[in-house]
Amino acid sequence: MARFTVKGQDVNIEQWNEQATQTIVFLHGFTGSTNTWKKIVSQLPSNIRCIAVDLIGHGKTAAPATVEFYSMDFQVELLHELFHYLQLDTFSLIGYSMGGRVALSYAVRYPAAIEHLLLESASPGLKDNQERSIRKQADDTLAEKILANGIESFVTKWENIPLFASQKSLPAEVQQEIRTERMQQSEIGLANSLRGMGTGVMPELWGKLNTLTMPVTLVTGQRDGKFIQLNIEMQEHIKKANHLIIPAVGHAIHVENPTKFATIVKETIS
Repeated sequence: MARFTVKGQDVNIEQWNEQATQTIVFLHGFTGSTNTWKKIVSQLPSNIRCIAVDLIGHGKTAAPATVEFYSMDFQVELLHELFHYLQLDTFSLIGYSMGGRVALSYAVRYPAAIEHLLLESASPGLKDNQERSIRKQADDTLAEKILANGIESFVTKWENIPLFASQKSLPAEVQQEIRTERMQQSEIGLANSLRGMGTGVMPELWGKLNTLTMPVTLVTGQRDGKFIQLNIEMQEHIKKANHLIIPAVGHAIHVENPTKFATIVKETIS
């Protein structure tokens, strides 16, 4: 575990196999942290340098009170400066859900840096302005509830939304690990993350998907119909995209079947 001060913010990362020449960077989803990737990294070859980043407002990275530090633009530039400190010229980038939106935003802005892009249950944002407005209002309302009611109340509701229904069949200890990771977040970090880089406010990227020239792997779970359809459409716009639908899992493939997810990483990237 290491901390860097980047653009005035403390950023926490975890690294494995630091001397390896090939690098994969991992970006977690909303309410996640570097911990979510440990089971994946443990199954990857030792000749791959793995770097997991706590995104702004999450884990042990700073959770500033000002929303402007949570914009997608700021998050992308913060990552770019961090990668410069880490002397990363080219690397593969993996992002899950919110982290997938960050990874895609980074790849669109700095395509020359990315050798392979793997997006797990990710989206390029919302095309329709009315949809964006409705989603922004919903995220703002949720942010207010997090601040008013506290992290435990939020986590209890969040883990019971339909998106995570498939996780109810996971072993009790795995469900507890997920809950523990969520409970370690801060109210202001999650609230501002929703306000600053939620799906309703991030710059949508549908019109830029055709500019990506690196290999892109899209991964969705069989029980996550909404994101399967999104990724089918995304694949049509990306030159070198391959869409994998993983049986018997939902939104968080790397959590619900870490061995399968690690195998995908090994077969597509390493």
